[in-house]
Amino acid sequence: MHDPSHLSTPVAAEPDDASVIANSRHDPEWFSVIFDRYFTAIHRYAAARLGPAAADDVAAETFLAGFDQRDRYDLTRPEAKAWLYGIATNLIGRHRRDELRLYRALSRAAGRDDTENHADRVTDRVTAEQLSPRLARGLKSLPQGDRDALMLVACAGLSYAEAAFALGVPIGTVSSRLNRARARLRKSLGHAVKEV
Repeated sequence: MHDPSHLSTPVAAEPDDASVIANSRHDPEWFSVIFDRYFTAIHRYAAARLGPAAADDVAAETFLAGFDQRDRYDLTRPEAKAWLYGIATNLIGRHRRDELRLYRALSRAAGRDDTENHADRVTDRVTAEQLSPRLARGLKSLPQGDRDALMLVACAGLSYAEAAFALGVPIGTVSSRLNRARARLRKSLGHAVKEV
C-alpha cells in the first residue's frame, strides 16, 4: 500500500513582483509585499547618494510614488527592482544639491583614510560614510547622467540592462556613461577603477 502521509505538501512559489503589483491594483494591501522586498535596498541606495538623513524620506517617497503609479506598471516585467530604482533616482535628482553638498563636504574632509582601493569600493557598493575626500571629489565632478549610471550599477547592483530601464535610456548609453565615469574616476583617484 502506498502511504501518502510521508509526502510533503508542495510549497507554493512566492508570486513575482508583477503578480503582486497586479493584485495590489484591486487590493492595495498587496503593495506591502513590494515594500518588504525592496525597502532596505532602496534605502541603502538613497543613503549612498544623499547620506542617511535624507534616505528615509527618499525611500518612503519612492514607495509612495510606486504605489501611486502601480496602475501603469508594465506587468510583462516580472521584477520591479529596476522600476523602483528608477523612481528613486528621479527623486534623488530633486535632491541633487544635497548630494553635491555631501560630496563637497566629504571632499574637504582631512584624509582620514588612505585612498588605496577606493576605486574598488565604488564598484563594491559605495556608501556615503565610506567615501574618502578624493572619491567624493571624483563623484562630485561626474555629470549627473554618468553619476546616476555608475551608482545604479556600482551601488545598487543593477545590471546594465536594468540600469538602462531605470534611467529610461538605451543600454549603450549606460555603457558609455559608465566608461566616461570610470575614466574620470581613474584620473581623479590616480589609479585604475575596477570594471563594473
